[in-house]
Amino acid sequence: MPSSQPAKSKRSSSVHDAEATKARILDAAEKEFAIAGLAATRTETIAAQTGVTKTMIYYYYQNKEALYQEVLNRAFIKPLDEIVQLNLEQLPPQAALESFTQLFLEQTSKNPNIPSILFLEAIQNRGKYYPKQSIEQIYGKLITILEQGIAEGVFRPLDPRHMAVNIIGTCVFYVAAYENVKHLWPGKRMLSKGMLEEHSQEALNFVLAGVRADSIEVGNLA
Repeated sequence: MPSSQPAKSKRSSSVHDAEATKARILDAAEKEFAIAGLAATRTETIAAQTGVTKTMIYYYYQNKEALYQEVLNRAFIKPLDEIVQLNLEQLPPQAALESFTQLFLEQTSKNPNIPSILFLEAIQNRGKYYPKQSIEQIYGKLITILEQGIAEGVFRPLDPRHMAVNIIGTCVFYVAAYENVKHLWPGKRMLSKGMLEEHSQEALNFVLAGVRADSIEVGNLA
């Protein structure tokens, strides 16, 4: 009886090749969407960078919008899983906020394309394609930490939603706007490991100082 091993091996190789091709397409698409957003990105440009045809891209992804959504979904899957795995609800509020902020800064530093894509998503598409699951997993978890800290008297009275937006903004703006603010550090690479570590420490200190109950409220300075 003939062995089925060669057929299985071919199928396995075919699946592997397909996944590798899809990964190349997504990597190239992510870079293009970070530069031009959904509106101005051309599928032909993505195809040229990956060595596949435009037809092949549409074989895997129905249209440019479907490709764009897959780029966003892929970018959020791992970060969301890592945040869930932190089990932040088991930590005291300040420790939970510190762990969350450190992880989010680390994730942002590893993939500077995503903040740019999300800014362009807000400008071009008014959040139409924004991954809604991130509201609960990222903002929702952050709001819960802040509410708990306020209830325990660890954090000053504040609006958890506004503060959550401010914290996320602190984490992503340096990376998203580095082409503008790089002139503050002439001759230095803002996305180098050392500069990112400096920024992360300053951002973390800024966030913690802004929420602690012993911090000075601007409204009380007068």
